[in-house]
Amino acid sequence: MSNKIAPGAPGIEPRWTTSAKEGIGTAYHTSSQVWYTVSHGIINEIYFPHVDSPNTRDLQFLITDGETFCHEERRDLHHTVERPEPDALLFRLTNTDRDGRYRLVKEVLGEPHSSVVLMHVRLEILDESLTDKLKLYALLAPHIKNTGEHNFAGCKHIGGYHLLCAERDNIHLALGCDCDFTKRSVGYVGTSDGWRDLMDNFQMDWQYHIARDGNVALMGEVDLSKGNEFTLGVGMGFSCQSAATQLLQSFVLPFDVSRQKFIDQWKRTIKPNGVSLDNPATKNLFRLSKCILQAHEDKTFLGASVASMSIPWGETQDDDNRGGYHLVWARDMVHTATALLACHEEESPLRALIWLSCVQAEDGGMPQNSEIDGEPYWHGVQLDEIAAPILLAWRLKQADALQEFDPWIVIRRAVRFLILNGPVTAQERWEENGGYSPSTLAATIAAVICAADFSEACDHDNSASFLREYADWLVANLEAWTVTTCGELVPDKPRHFVRITPEDTCPGSVDADPNTAMVDLKNGGGTHPARNVVDAGFLDLVRLGICAADDPLIVDSVAVVDAILKRDLPQGPCWRRYNHDGYGQYPDGRAFDGSGEGRSWPLLTGERGHYELAAGRDPVPLIQAIEGFANEGGMLTEQLWDADDLPDGSMKFGKPSGSAMPLCWAHAEYICLVRSAHDGVCFDRIEPVYQRYTINKTPSEYDIWTFAHQIQKLTAGKKLRIITERPAMVHWSQDDWQTRQDIQTNQNALDLYYVDLPLENHRAGTNIVFTLLWTDNDEWEGTDFHLTVS
Repeated sequence: MSNKIAPGAPGIEPRWTTSAKEGIGTAYHTSSQVWYTVSHGIINEIYFPHVDSPNTRDLQFLITDGETFCHEERRDLHHTVERPEPDALLFRLTNTDRDGRYRLVKEVLGEPHSSVVLMHVRLEILDESLTDKLKLYALLAPHIKNTGEHNFAGCKHIGGYHLLCAERDNIHLALGCDCDFTKRSVGYVGTSDGWRDLMDNFQMDWQYHIARDGNVALMGEVDLSKGNEFTLGVGMGFSCQSAATQLLQSFVLPFDVSRQKFIDQWKRTIKPNGVSLDNPATKNLFRLSKCILQAHEDKTFLGASVASMSIPWGETQDDDNRGGYHLVWARDMVHTATALLACHEEESPLRALIWLSCVQAEDGGMPQNSEIDGEPYWHGVQLDEIAAPILLAWRLKQADALQEFDPWIVIRRAVRFLILNGPVTAQERWEENGGYSPSTLAATIAAVICAADFSEACDHDNSASFLREYADWLVANLEAWTVTTCGELVPDKPRHFVRITPEDTCPGSVDADPNTAMVDLKNGGGTHPARNVVDAGFLDLVRLGICAADDPLIVDSVAVVDAILKRDLPQGPCWRRYNHDGYGQYPDGRAFDGSGEGRSWPLLTGERGHYELAAGRDPVPLIQAIEGFANEGGMLTEQLWDADDLPDGSMKFGKPSGSAMPLCWAHAEYICLVRSAHDGVCFDRIEPVYQRYTINKTPSEYDIWTFAHQIQKLTAGKKLRIITERPAMVHWSQDDWQTRQDIQTNQNALDLYYVDLPLENHRAGTNIVFTLLWTDNDEWEGTDFHLTVS
C-alpha cells in the first residue's frame, strides 16, 4: 500500500440496483429501524432510519482461490431463496458455484432490538481441492441518505474490531464481521474499489484507508482461520460510535438467539383472521403478503407505508430518481390498510388513517405522494386519493376499530374538496391523464356516500341528504361522461366505458364527449380518440357497489377489455393497464426510460377476480394465477413480461420485468381477493352504496353547478343546484334579465353554500342566466353564467 488515500475520486456515476427483489424484511419491533431487500442472492438496499431512506446499493461476496478465478456472488453463482419460517420475513439464500465446487448458505434478518442487519454465512466447500484455498471478501456499495454521491468511507479500529465505515451528513454505517477482517480497503467505484483490485489478479493488493466525497465502495477479507461459518453485520446510526456500538453489541449473542427472537416477534403478529385456507399455496402467500404489507410501515412515522422498497429499473437509474417507489401514495396506503383489515388487523389501519389526517391539507387536499414525514414529492392532484381516507374511515367504523378517534374533520375536509374540485380529476389512478375517469368517479361516489353516513351519525341530517344528492348526480352522469357509443376496438361492441374522457380541470364550462375527444397519452403513448383507449378501471363501479356485475354496459366493457388488454400467461390470465401504454420495458428488453411498452399487471388479475366473484363466478382460478405470478421468494411484481422469451434470457414469458417488486398494491389486492372469495362477497363493497344504486337504482333530481364544473346544459325536469365555498346571493333570470330573481345560499355542516333554483318545470330550450353577489364582502362576481334546458 503506497498511499492510504484512495485514488480515482469521485468514481463513476452511481446507479441503483435491480428492482426485482426476492425478499424484503425488517424486525417487527420499532426499536430496530432498519429494513433490507434481497435479490440475486445478495442484500441490496438497507433502509435507515425510515422505510423511505435507502443507504446501500448492495452487499455481496467476492470469492476467489487467489490463482485462477474470482467470482462475483450476484453475477457468477446460481441462486435459490427459501423462507424457513412461514410467519416471519426470514430469508435463506443459497448461492452455488456453477461448477459445483462450493456454495454459500446465508440467512438474513434485522437484529430484533437495534438498527443492525445481520447475515449468518456458511461456506460449504464441495471440491476438496479448494479446502483452505478459498477467500471471501465482503464488498459493500454505500448510497447513504439516498445517494451514491458525496459519500465518505474509511477503515476504523473500534472495540477491538477492524471495521469499514461510511457516512454522509448525519447518517453513518459500520460493516463488520464477528470473526473480523484480516484486510480492508476503501475506494472509488470504477477506479480504486475492491472489485477492480481482485479482478486484476485474484489478489487483494490495495489497502486504502480513506475515500472522501464520492461514489465509494468498502471491502474486507473475512478471517476464515477459525472456520467457515460466521456472521456479517451492518450497523446504522447517527454517528460512527452509534453504528459501531450497535453492530458490536449484536455480535455478543449467538446468531441463533437473535434468529429466534426475530421469529418470535413476527409470530406475535399472528391473530385469528376468520379466513380458513386449505390450499397450501394460498395459505403461504396470504401469510407472506400480510407480513410484506406490515413491513412497509415506518417505525417513527407510524401509520405511513411506502408503495414498495424498490426503484423500478433501478440498475439504470441515477440519483435523480431518488424517490423510486419508496414513497407514500394515499391510494396505495389505503389499499394496504384495507388488506390488513381483511386480515383482522386493526391497529395499523387506524394508524394509517391518523397519519393521513395529519398530512391532509386544511382544504382537504392530499399530496400525490410524499416522503414518510408527509413532505410532498410530486405535486399532482388525484381525486381518488382525496377520497381514500373517507373510505378507510368507513371501513374502520364497520370493523368497530376507530377507538376514540373521531374522523369527522378528515371526512368533512376531503368531501368538501371533492365537491369543490370535482368531478374532473387532474390525474387518474395511473397518474398520467386528467378528465372524467370511471375509477376515480367510483371512488368519489363511494366516498361521498360514506361521508353522508358519517354526517348523519353526527346529526347533520341536512348535510347527509346534500351529499347523497351529490352522489346521485355523479351516478346519473357516468354514462354521459365516460361511455362511448361509437367505439371501434371491437366491431360488435361500440358502447363501452373508456379509460378517460379528457377535460381540463381549470374552472370553466364543461361539455364531456367521449365519442369525439382526443386523449394525449403519456410515456410516448401518442394521441388517440378517447373512445378507442380502454382500461378496466370501470370494474371499481362493480366492486364498490355502484353498478351490477350483469349490467349490459359492464358486460360489454369487460368483453372489450378482454379483447384488447388480456394476456394469457403460463400461470393464468393477466391484463395490461390500457392500450398504447408506454410505461414498461421496450420489446427488446431495454428498461423504461420515459417511454416503452406497458406490460401485464398482476394486481389487475386480482381486480378481475373481484368482478368474477360479483358476477357469481369462481375467482379461485385467478387467485391461483396470482400465486403463480409470485417469484421464488413470494414477491409479486408490478409488471410481468408478456411476450416471448428474449434470446439473451433477460426477459422470460410470464416472469417479472424490471418494474417495482414487491408492489404492496399487488399483495393487498391478493389478500382482499382471498378474503372476498372466502366470504362470498367483495370485501371492498360499500354496503350503503350497493343498496342505493345496485339494488334501489336511486335516480337524481338535480343537475349541479360549481365553479370547477360549470355545466352549460340543464336536463329538463331537474332542479339546478349551485354550490359555492362562500356565502352568496344568486341573482338569476329566465328571460335574459327582463325579470330577475334573487335567492340566498344556505350553509351546511360541510361549510359549503348552496341554493336550488326551481327549474324542474321549465321547457327544453329555456335559457337561464345567473351571477352571484358575495355577501361576505358585498362584491359581485362580475360574470354572467348561462345554461340551456335540454
